[in-house]
Amino acid sequence: MANATVQTALCTCPFGTVPMPLPVTSQQTVQTVSQLQATIMDNKLTTFGMCSSLGNPTVAAATAAALGALTPMPCVPLTPMPWAPGVPTILVCGKPLLNNTSTLQCMYGGVIQITMTPAMTVQVP
Repeated sequence: MANATVQTALCTCPFGTVPMPLPVTSQQTVQTVSQLQATIMDNKLTTFGMCSSLGNPTVAAATAAALGALTPMPCVPLTPMPWAPGVPTILVCGKPLLNNTSTLQCMYGGVIQITMTPAMTVQVP
């Protein structure tokens, strides 16, 4: 079974250098284990440190300038789509609940995953 995901859950991107805590901005009222409950619309991530995806235009330009030597650049995720699949049967303020098996696609090629959530003891169907 999947676990509910809350604010401060750690997310990782295979092209990033550091994990980042999940910010919950989609709602400000529902809590699980004293943390805001995340929904699939909590896709406004800030940074994973440095990005090494050649799908990222800044990384591609820096790599080209370095004559093909991969040159990581600061990560600014481009994530316009919601997390998928979430839990469509449990709504939080009208939006599907986010669980720890959901993923988020970065338009630069990374698939962002939830690697740790403080709500590990709260099981969802």
